[in-house]
Amino acid sequence: MAKKSKQSKENQELQQGLPLPPNMPALPPEMEKKLKAIKEKLDKFKEKVLEKFGDYIVGITLLPPEKPQKEGEQPKEGEEKSSHSVRDLPGTQEKKEGDENKVQVMVVVDDTTSQKMTKDELFNKFSSAIKQLAEEVDKDITPQCALLTDLWQNCYDAKYDLNRLISMSAPLHDTGMLAAIKIAEIHKSMVIKKFEKYILSYVLAGSLTQGKATPTSDIDVWIVIDDTDVKKMSRLELKDKLRAIIIGMGAEAGEMTGIKNKLNIQVYILTDFWESLKEANPIIFTLLRDGVPFYDRGIFMPWKQLLRMGRIKPSREAIDLFMNTGEQSISRVKGRLKEMGMEDTYYAILTPSQAAIMLYGLPPPTPRETPDVLEEIFVKKEKMLEPEYVKILRNNVDIRKKIEHGDKKELSGTELDKLITDAEKFLKRIKELFTEIEAKHDERSITLLYDEVMTIIRDVLKLEGIEKVQDAQLIKFFEDELISTGKVPARYLRDLNEIIEAKHKHDQKKLTKTDIEKARKGSSGLFKFLVEYMQRKRGQELERAKVRVKHGEKFGEVTLMDTVAFVINDLDAKEQQIEKAPIRADGSLGPLEKSNLEEFEKELAKAKFPKRVFVKEPLFESLKGIFGSDVEVLLQY
Repeated sequence: MAKKSKQSKENQELQQGLPLPPNMPALPPEMEKKLKAIKEKLDKFKEKVLEKFGDYIVGITLLPPEKPQKEGEQPKEGEEKSSHSVRDLPGTQEKKEGDENKVQVMVVVDDTTSQKMTKDELFNKFSSAIKQLAEEVDKDITPQCALLTDLWQNCYDAKYDLNRLISMSAPLHDTGMLAAIKIAEIHKSMVIKKFEKYILSYVLAGSLTQGKATPTSDIDVWIVIDDTDVKKMSRLELKDKLRAIIIGMGAEAGEMTGIKNKLNIQVYILTDFWESLKEANPIIFTLLRDGVPFYDRGIFMPWKQLLRMGRIKPSREAIDLFMNTGEQSISRVKGRLKEMGMEDTYYAILTPSQAAIMLYGLPPPTPRETPDVLEEIFVKKEKMLEPEYVKILRNNVDIRKKIEHGDKKELSGTELDKLITDAEKFLKRIKELFTEIEAKHDERSITLLYDEVMTIIRDVLKLEGIEKVQDAQLIKFFEDELISTGKVPARYLRDLNEIIEAKHKHDQKKLTKTDIEKARKGSSGLFKFLVEYMQRKRGQELERAKVRVKHGEKFGEVTLMDTVAFVINDLDAKEQQIEKAPIRADGSLGPLEKSNLEEFEKELAKAKFPKRVFVKEPLFESLKGIFGSDVEVLLQY
């Protein structure tokens, strides 16, 4: 009962200042009378705006009354003006006599397809025209113009004042964007109020930010939760508990606003999101590319910029998606309008081209650069592709650019048929190229795998005291010195034999996919075990080479190598000072010099450690000289 009461209180706080949805109690009589008086004028203003600008209008909304600003009061953080959309909003102008009768209305304009004029020119044109329409209806109607790209840019710049204003407004006309902003902003406020410690990013995504939304579109939001400091529960428990509460808040936000569009909420924990990001999961690619942050603690925007810079490398799943896009696009293009056909044929051959380049081992180039890169690698360097296919891609890119820039006004049916035919021909050839690239990679991978495993076996045998071994004897020594003695489990000998067998078949041109998969499957466990074996072996040798001492209340350490010793005076110090000294013939240490951790680690990597360390009198005298006459050598630690 107490929990329900607390939620009710939170809901009341969030509703303060918000327009009442249809399912809430009726307005006070005087307010209802005022709204009825202006409703006819607002409807007339809306009709005029839509008649003149039609599809350019994303939404028209009635803004809440201005809060009187005290003299000398500065705007709060996050409420500063932006380049276009906030400069004329309520609260940014000095209040004048008679302003209490003004009706503030915001008109949101879609400028994402504008090519012929700058944002300033477009903003000024719409502002002037909409202001004139308002004056024709009623001089008390004060319209404000906001560009859709400015709404998003404000979010990129961590300025959310426009979002907050829209969340407190009453829509007169909406293509779906105002409803999405309203419910997302309210839901975000609820989530952050309760879980601010854990929330890293709250992002609007999906069709709304891709310019494909309709009034009935779902509203997609995704939330990243910080799980890096979780101590009292598992990361999965944290995700499930927060996700359940956050989705429940989404339902509450829908009830509060009366918005019926489905609010799709995706919740990620940071560690899972990071793994997906490293693998360049296609879903994460889309989220970062199209998402607009409504709240961000420095996670979303840096990742978005890295994606734009091409620093996030795609996974194999992403490559497969790029490849499959071609066939999917071709099957759709035949039944669509000419202009859409042009768009699909373009991506149908562009994305598989980028997939081939990624499979080769390079990051995907920009669309404009793709024909040149394809030609340089596969035509000139590898001689795996005929020039005519690069010509098809280049022609497709050029036509799309001409249409995009307005140099080509339309695409004829004959041209569209030619593009589809060329795209099908191109896709068939790229599929063959894909197979050829994979075959080359498979051949190279087996050779590299064989070389790597032989190298690591040599390194392991060196640690066992076997310095020089011929290739023909390497496997025998591995079996005699490591397998037969029980130092390495017998199953790893079978894995090694499969790698060797695959290499022999490769040399005889008889290598199959099955051979490759078997060799790769066994190699991972073999590599891991041998690396860990060497680390343990080196760790044991390193421990034998250390002399640990106590001097006063401090503990120090001397690591003895072939010709040099490294000295740490205080092992418990926050910033350890490392020094080095040459080892003389009699075992004593020469004069100390300053050193550092990097130099120490380099010497450790190449050093040969003595099998036993003796604290002879010359060495003990050196220790007394370094640590003082009261130095004590620790025998077991």
